[in-house]
Amino acid sequence: MLELAPLLLSALILGLLGGGHCLGMCGGLMSALTLAIPPQQRARRLQLLLAYNIGRILSYATAGLLLGLAGWAVTNSPAAMLLRVIAALLLITMGFYLAGWWSGLTRIEALGRGLWRHIQPLTRRFMPVTSLPRALILGSLWGWLPCGLVYSTLLWASSQGDALASAALMLAFGLGTLPVLLATGLAAERLTALLRKRGVRTAGGVLVILFGIWTLPGPHQHWPMGH
Repeated sequence: MLELAPLLLSALILGLLGGGHCLGMCGGLMSALTLAIPPQQRARRLQLLLAYNIGRILSYATAGLLLGLAGWAVTNSPAAMLLRVIAALLLITMGFYLAGWWSGLTRIEALGRGLWRHIQPLTRRFMPVTSLPRALILGSLWGWLPCGLVYSTLLWASSQGDALASAALMLAFGLGTLPVLLATGLAAERLTALLRKRGVRTAGGVLVILFGIWTLPGPHQHWPMGH
């Protein structure tokens, strides 16, 4: 568990400081969701927004669990070391993205567009949001929206070779995205402005890059060798 702690922290930071990208992908949806809440339901706005985000975060964890099973299947094979290297490189790449130095991660969003074409029509059935179950289901559907940051984190998480660890990392990532999207829904401009500051994003990106370097195979790591 102690070995997983820095990775969980890294996933949390990825979600928190990836807020700028989250605002671009889901900020409009959060605003639309808020406006779609009927007037008589406005007093329950926070509850509905929380339910929506819980559904979204649980969909991340579910994806982490499913893809993590594939990573677990190759844990004791020669591909395990390659997955670790890919995980480290993805983490370093995400650090560059968070710091604003490179945005190539967004190119992998095309991977999920086929699936999203089938899911998107379902989301319309739960608008407007009039109850907590509807908000929860809508969030769980929108969690599959093609997103380069989510996909990169998912590939990194699944390379840990443990389905539960992969799900935990995606859960931590999702929790990291919660403040930004929740603040957007509640029109809390100060928090979103803080997380978009250049210095904050650069510091977070550098920290994630260091975690990526730590993840690379070396004397400081004890990689499974199949025994």
